[in-house]
Formats: sequence, structure tokens, C-alpha cells
Amino acid sequence: MPTVLILAEKEFRDGMRNRWLLATTLVLLALALGLAFLGSAPVGHVGAAPLAVAVVSLASLTVFLLPLMALMLAFDAVVGEAERGTLLLLLSYPLRRWQVIAGKFLGHTALLLVATVTGYGGAGLVVAAAAGGEAAPAFAVLVASSVALGAAFLALGYLISTVVRERATAAGLAVAVWLVLVVLYDLVLLGALAATRGQGPIAALFPWVLLANPADVFRLLNLSGFAAVRQFSGLSGLAAEQMLPPAVLAAALAAWIAVPLGLATIVFGRRAP
Repeated sequence: MPTVLILAEKEFRDGMRNRWLLATTLVLLALALGLAFLGSAPVGHVGAAPLAVAVVSLASLTVFLLPLMALMLAFDAVVGEAERGTLLLLLSYPLRRWQVIAGKFLGHTALLLVATVTGYGGAGLVVAAAAGGEAAPAFAVLVASSVALGAAFLALGYLISTVVRERATAAGLAVAVWLVLVVLYDLVLLGALAATRGQGPIAALFPWVLLANPADVFRLLNLSGFAAVRQFSGLSGLAAEQMLPPAVLAAALAAWIAVPLGLATIVFGRRAP
């Protein structure tokens, strides 16, 4: 375990020196503050909890930005080191290959944790100080699940990085994964529902089809898990039917971390340096 922590610390320190990560964190903070203030501005006359409205706004921001940050951190974690010739040097040390993956994963997850807490924590404290913390549990779940969503896309990035042999190919696949899971998946699903008018097997399997996408799991967990948030998210009907309990969504998000990371570890164990 100390070996894993040493590798994690190295990845964390390297990431903290990365200017694009710092710039992305500052952008995340600025957008979070902007959404928090703008989202809570009109709720004074309708009895809405400002922090709950901030959760809805920030959940929409998270699902686009955090996966992209995670994939940009992870896509060259293995293939990049192989191209630079540092992977062979790393493997010459007395450590197991799973420790390399675990150490890199923990270090990159810590970077996402710092970026998320910095960005969303500042926005949450400002809104809570100005209007109270009625939806504080929902906001805490948002922060935790945002890190979990980033970890899921980190795992996908590691899987890509262990499968391909060129850094450029890994970068292209990472962008394709982000585009498919974050943008195109829901468009295709909604198009299928519209074409069938919400009838047939697609409608019956709709809740479970959402589990096949970590971005949708994250959305549902945050937008339908709390009554204070549900009424502003447009998912009150879905929550009333109790199709996907929060425990199922949390388990699905955990599976999206464990399965790709496990596959990446297996593939890396069989890969020639």
C-alpha cells in the first residue's frame, strides 16, 4: 500500500503543476459561482430553496465538465508513458502492475476532488451563507457524486490508455467517449422514445437503459434523490414512480468505476512495456 500512495502522491504533485488543470479549476469555480447566484436569484417569491436550485444548475454543469477533465487526465496515463519511454523505467522498480494503475487512479481522483471541492464548495458556502442551507444534504451528495462521476470517466480513460498503442489514438477515443456518453446517448434515447411515442419495450426498459450511461446515473441520483431538488429538476414524476431508487443509482455509479478500472488493470497486466 505505501507503494500505491507514493505513486498517487507523484501523480497528484505532477497534476498540481499542470497549468491547464489549474485553469480548468478556476473556470469551474467561476461557472459554479455564476450558476449559484443566477440560479438562486429569482426564487425569493416562489419559496424555492436557493441551494436546491444551485444543485440543479451545478448538476448540469458537472455532467459536461467533470467527465472531460477526467478523460484528459487519464487518456495518456499508460500509453503516454510508453511513448515517452518512462513506462519501462517505472516497471523496472519492484512494484506490481496493479499498483501502477491504483496509484495513478488515486492521484488523479485526488486532483478531481480538489477541483470539485474548490469549485462547488465555494459556491455552496456563498449561497448557504446568503440564503441558508436547507438543501445541504443534496449539495453534499452533489459534491461526492461529482467526484464519483469523474472517477468513472477516469477508469474509462485508463481502459482506453491500456488498450491502444498510440497517444493520438487514445486522445481521439477519449473525445469520442465523452461525446457519445455525455451528448449523443441521451439524444438517441429521446429520439427513440419520441418515435415510439413512449410505448413499447423502449419505454419499459427506459429506466434501466439509463444505467448504461454513468452521466445519466449521475443526473438521476442528484435530480431525483431529494424532494427539495426534485421539484425544480423536472423529474418529480420519475421519482414518484420510484423506478430507480438512490441505492441502485449509487451502486451503478460504483460499478462504472470498478468494472472499467478492473479491466484496465487486467489489460495492463498483459501488456508489453
